Amino acid sequence: MSVVWLDLRTQSTVEKLIKKTPGKNKNHLKDKTGLPISTYFSALKLRWLMDNIESVAEAVQTNRAVFGTVDSWLIWCLTGGKNGGVHCTDVTNASRTMLFNIHTMQWDPELCKYFDVPIEILPEVRSSSEIYGYMNSGSLVGVPISGCLGDQSAALVGQMCFKDGQAKNTYGTGCFMLKNTGVKPVMSDHGLLTTVAYKLGRDQPVYYALEGSVAIAGAVVRWLKENLGIIKSSSDIEKLAATAGTSYGCYFVPAFSGLYAPYWEPSARGIICGLTQFTNSSHLAFAALEAVCFQTREVLDAMNQDSGVPLSQLQVDGGMTANKLLMQLQADILCIPVVRPSMSETTALGAAMAAGAAEGVCVWTMNPDGMTSVTSEKYQPQINPDESEFRYTRWKKAVQKAMNWETMEPVPTENGDHN
Repeated sequence: MSVVWLDLRTQSTVEKLIKKTPGKNKNHLKDKTGLPISTYFSALKLRWLMDNIESVAEAVQTNRAVFGTVDSWLIWCLTGGKNGGVHCTDVTNASRTMLFNIHTMQWDPELCKYFDVPIEILPEVRSSSEIYGYMNSGSLVGVPISGCLGDQSAALVGQMCFKDGQAKNTYGTGCFMLKNTGVKPVMSDHGLLTTVAYKLGRDQPVYYALEGSVAIAGAVVRWLKENLGIIKSSSDIEKLAATAGTSYGCYFVPAFSGLYAPYWEPSARGIICGLTQFTNSSHLAFAALEAVCFQTREVLDAMNQDSGVPLSQLQVDGGMTANKLLMQLQADILCIPVVRPSMSETTALGAAMAAGAAEGVCVWTMNPDGMTSVTSEKYQPQINPDESEFRYTRWKKAVQKAMNWETMEPVPTENGDHN
């Protein structure tokens, strides 16, 4: 049984847990985990399953359940499952559960107690590049499984961001910006996550990153396609938005699952504002693309504030980067160049790089000096910075309108009772 990352059924669990912290502080566990208490992270989903699905609670109580993120489930299945399967994960995935101490690099008994999760059901934590086990069946039987990275950590590796200060932004269902901060974790004062970037071998050091997570990016295009029907395929949005060339003052805040970085506000909901009788589907399409870019700008601003060293350009990857209008909009809104590699699926590349470099496989090395640079395309800002700032300020105003829309708190009725 699983609960996906955008699932909001855990919001009531989040609110209950925050209420019991000193000062009702969502960052109560941040010193150990690098994370705010949010619907995004695995411990909340496991707690919800145990509280709401009787069969799950019973299986945990009778020692018939194990828990892991999707990577551990895949390794478990590929290595035999119930017939001797390996139950493990890597440091990057473990660091996103809220049960893992990013300083000791171990499951934390106090965190497990806080969420009332038995530590025994959690997978063994290993590095991102080593042989975890071997394929148990099929045409690949006996082939080693030797690379395991969280989605965004894999993209950081695929973009070859191995030096302190290097950063990348991935545009997929959501949008995720990571900046390598070296071998020491940096705690954010501006709404970013502190996470494990990678550990490329059992005897290799752990590298950390600051991350800005945006819940809805490519998902907003899918929403326009499937819910509103204004485009027939996701690729149509570029052409539709280009016919207008502007949002005509329309702003779209796609807070379908609340707002992630830098706000971490689960009560926010999506809004479209600034509509006039002249607004049409092409303006809405343009506003949707701008929303992806504005959210990235908010994360980049937070990252620049935390690091004190502004990025001079942004490396990008992911499926949405095929949209040239989006890439140009991103450069215009950030006021810095955007660099897109010819190989846009760097998440898969990063996982493959880790697998091939593992001890016992060693088909290549991960020495940055010996790696071939990837060809890329660069988008330069083309609008006046003042115009960019004006549009960004209006976006920030729209975001405030989306805040505090939904809550699990009881609503008082006219006679004073609570529903």
